[in-house]
Amino acid sequence: MEIWAGSVAIVTGGASGLGAATAEALTQAGLKVALFDLNEDAGQAKAQELGGSFHKVDVSDAASVGAAMDAVVSEMGTPRVLVNCAGIGPASKTVSRGAPHDPALFSKVIGINLIGSFICASEAASRMVGADPMAPDGARGVIINTASVAAYEGQVGQVAYSASKGGIVGMTLPMARDLADKGVRVCTVAPGLFLTPLLEGLPQDVQDSLGKQVPFPSRLGQPAEYGKLVCHILDNPMLNGEVIRLDGAIRMAPR
Repeated sequence: MEIWAGSVAIVTGGASGLGAATAEALTQAGLKVALFDLNEDAGQAKAQELGGSFHKVDVSDAASVGAAMDAVVSEMGTPRVLVNCAGIGPASKTVSRGAPHDPALFSKVIGINLIGSFICASEAASRMVGADPMAPDGARGVIINTASVAAYEGQVGQVAYSASKGGIVGMTLPMARDLADKGVRVCTVAPGLFLTPLLEGLPQDVQDSLGKQVPFPSRLGQPAEYGKLVCHILDNPMLNGEVIRLDGAIRMAPR
């Protein structure tokens, strides 16, 4: 991680869950972290805790993202790392009680999860490519997106969520190829069942039941384990254009 010490990292969805854990891991590795989130109170608190900065950002709005990235460059320097963790996952079936899926809800999920990841990646990459190389191989930065095992085994009610995460999987390799000659790597992590705020709100017996579905280790993943993988991707220069499942070997059932 030596070449990354002192570098600037942006983490979207950084106020809680996987994003907050990633911000903590990157800070411990010596990076300066900027958090993008809509949750101003939690985001400000986490940024203060980590000695980083917070920016209230709607990742689905290119103007909002661009302005926040300009602020990061001005205050902290050019970002060398982007980790996209912002996302939503409302449940709704293709048809429910005879009614079609709300197209506005479907569009919102795609807009935040997929288009939001793309906007942040493209905006960050446009700044990375103009920076000086950090290593003899010409490395200038790394972009890490967050998909989900739902990209492969979407469950009942996950049609919009799975479509958004499948899109992230699909753009990983072409984005890596687009940026290869510019020294910017692109990878995606596809987490399984993790102890994020959504699952933390469930009763303990439900959490335990979900954890037992994971072959090994038979428990819910810890957000810090996601953060560890992010750090490994940064540290391993041959990881590029790859989607990595982080799921304890689970394969999701229909329900």
